[in-house]
Amino acid sequence: MARIVWFGLGVAAGFTVAHQVAKTESGRSFLADVDSRIEKFSSAVNDGFHQRETELRDALDDAKAKIDKLVDNA
Repeated sequence: MARIVWFGLGVAAGFTVAHQVAKTESGRSFLADVDSRIEKFSSAVNDGFHQRETELRDALDDAKAKIDKLVDNA
């Protein structure tokens, strides 16, 4: 239970600090840069996930085709 309280306090403190930082021009610039980097990272992770998903689906399709061919030849 104490961990949840500390987590909540940390989140609240983070929002408070971010709000104070966003009041300045350099702070807004910093937060915009952080947001841009997070967006690039999440986009790269998403692209990698979809690429790997496509590779796995292709491998499954190939395996299914080979199994069907073996069954037909048996």
